[in-house]
Amino acid sequence: MKAGVHVRVGSRNAAKLEAVRRGLAPFFAKVEIEAADVASGVDPQPLGFREIVAGARERARSAHRLGPCDLAAGIEDGLVEIADARSGWVNVGCCVLFDGSHEALGFTAGFEYPTECVRRATAAPRTPIGDAFDALYRAPAGLPDPGTGAGNIGRLTGGALTRADYGAQAVTCAYVRLLHPDAYADAPHGEAARAGDGG
Repeated sequence: MKAGVHVRVGSRNAAKLEAVRRGLAPFFAKVEIEAADVASGVDPQPLGFREIVAGARERARSAHRLGPCDLAAGIEDGLVEIADARSGWVNVGCCVLFDGSHEALGFTAGFEYPTECVRRATAAPRTPIGDAFDALYRAPAGLPDPGTGAGNIGRLTGGALTRADYGAQAVTCAYVRLLHPDAYADAPHGEAARAGDGG
């Protein structure tokens, strides 16, 4: 375990800040979190992996530009089109970690929002799914509602999986690349794929 790390997170959202702390805590004796108010550069309701990753990357890179830090982190959630999902879409979160030279990506598990939330989020103009969820969600009888602090996934699971724990999955998965620099030696984009297919 390393001694400590100073991480600047491209958000002031408490759940995202806690997600970064929890995601890196297994690897460092101390995780110092600094919040940074930066823009994602994408639609408030990202759709597709390209927009989700772009938003996380912009948050991380913008946070890193603000001054010295060991790592910068960006977290962005959005909807990915999945034909087999009942609603047609699944929510996925992405974390980008950037140390000034190397970038790493990690993702959360996916879950479906209620269909009407998805309809509003994917219609033009897009409604941020959090706004649609807050307007429409009512916890079913017998399921506790931990409140907005637990995030939407926290409310949907009755507190079994909070937004901070959900986001921490992406942070830990992103850190894998930085934890094993020799195994993930950087190469020009697409080079590994071309080498693998003999092209």
